[in-house]
Amino acid sequence: MRNKENMKQTKPAENSKQLYKQAFGLALFTIIYNIAEGLVSIWLGYEDESLALFGFGVDSFIEVISGLGIAHMIIRIQTKPDLSHDRFERTALRITGFSLYALAAGLVFSGIYNIVTQHKPETTFWGIVIALISIAAMWMLIRGKIRVGKKLNSDAILADAECTRVCIYMSVILLFSSGIYELTGFAYIDSIGSLGLSYFAFSEAKESFKKAKNNTLCSCGHGCTNK
Repeated sequence: MRNKENMKQTKPAENSKQLYKQAFGLALFTIIYNIAEGLVSIWLGYEDESLALFGFGVDSFIEVISGLGIAHMIIRIQTKPDLSHDRFERTALRITGFSLYALAAGLVFSGIYNIVTQHKPETTFWGIVIALISIAAMWMLIRGKIRVGKKLNSDAILADAECTRVCIYMSVILLFSSGIYELTGFAYIDSIGSLGLSYFAFSEAKESFKKAKNNTLCSCGHGCTNK
């Protein structure tokens, strides 16, 4: 009887440990994917003179900083689930916020400049390809994070899943702007797409600073408590 009781007591703990490993694996994949996406997007954006694709790549590198904070958070909440952000996480959030503000400003300035000068990209084909891959990858990540977050009853992991949705929105903007240019050759659409990306970059920056200031584990519009 005692052996059965011990098995019942240890099984949930083992399941929880396995789920945290999955959550960390998802965070690690997010970091690696964003590094690869950033390198390819910046290079192709520069070669094809596509501001939207170039800005998308820069955002991917900024998301790496945020991803490092998330990975650290998952390790931390295993032992201290009731503790708010520690110094590492707050620093990562502030660096992310400053970087996103700089990106938003750069995209607005460059987008307006390109509109005034009627600059056209060489092609936006690779923007379409990268956007489609990103949408598929981010959607799988969201599903994985939501599944693990619900099983662990973790508001932090669920909030991270909500933040990942912003990456899908940005990918959709890149897809539409790149697709419209390839179909119509409309001169301003790439710059308009970059302005759309700047809106989400600015919104993400505000959320990062809000999250760091309030010491909460939640952002991106996901309502939850300080757990």
